Amino acid sequence: MASLLDFDHPDSVWNRAVDIMTHGDPFCCRTEWQLSFHEAFTPNRDLCIAAHEGSLISFVLHPKTSARPWLKPVESNWQFGCPLLGPNSVQMLAKLLESHAKASVILSGMDTESPIVPILIKAFGARYDLLHNGRTMACRASLDGGLDGYLSRRSAKTRRGVRNAARKIHGRGVTFERHQPTTQAEASAVYARIVAVEDRSWKGLGNCGMTKPPSLQFYSAMLRRMAVSGCGRVMFACHDGNDIGFIFGGLCGPEPQGNVYRGQQFSFTEDWRTASLGNVLQLEQLRWLCDEGVSRYDMGPAMDYKHHWTESQARLDSIVLRPKQSTK
Repeated sequence: MASLLDFDHPDSVWNRAVDIMTHGDPFCCRTEWQLSFHEAFTPNRDLCIAAHEGSLISFVLHPKTSARPWLKPVESNWQFGCPLLGPNSVQMLAKLLESHAKASVILSGMDTESPIVPILIKAFGARYDLLHNGRTMACRASLDGGLDGYLSRRSAKTRRGVRNAARKIHGRGVTFERHQPTTQAEASAVYARIVAVEDRSWKGLGNCGMTKPPSLQFYSAMLRRMAVSGCGRVMFACHDGNDIGFIFGGLCGPEPQGNVYRGQQFSFTEDWRTASLGNVLQLEQLRWLCDEGVSRYDMGPAMDYKHHWTESQARLDSIVLRPKQSTK
């Protein structure tokens, strides 16, 4: 029987299974996201993880004492990641449900137009109702052609605005530091700097940022896991020896589309709110990613400000498998 430690490392069968098939949000299918969420948000829920021949399924059982429990994705708040990884995952779910026959199942991070849906219908259609449970559109941008290629796909207004903001920011003496933590000590030191900036941002001042539990533990655990593989990318904006902003995320791949960067958070101190520092942080992070030859920038769920930075969207559907009621 595999233990959690067998999965909780960068080259585990869990993370290798992510790379086999295309996913709308591949980073959020990985252990850095999924197990960090479990550690911070749902540590008391029972994990149901199974792996076989390069495929893996990952759920939590909730509530475990109920006559009609739910098998939910490990990360069940935003439901960005997919709990079915690899070509044999549907058959593995069917096997799991042999011992949880009364459970309903939430499948997140799916695309209802993908080839896996007919497989699900064939496997479960006779015994389960398949219900659409919601949809999120995830924004993404190609980094083909490097930074110049990326900027060429933005509007003239966006290019002009971000270049003017960058010129003014640099003119005020702001510098940008790149950090790629590879030890737990480095991850802790970098995270302490992130939290210190967040405390002085509008989110921190409003008590709604990542400095509050359980978000505080979630991103700390994520950065700690990313340090094991060195996939984290953290940038600080600095002025007169002080941190005034940050942006961070992580790399994953190779997917069929190539290496992918998934942005996580960015913030800046309230006294720099009117300087367009957020836009310049995005630009500098893009410059770094393009220097490394990253193929795509995933920015997570669609929001108004992201439309200027991205040009396509991926569907992340949530599907419920609910046992059909007996007609007897």
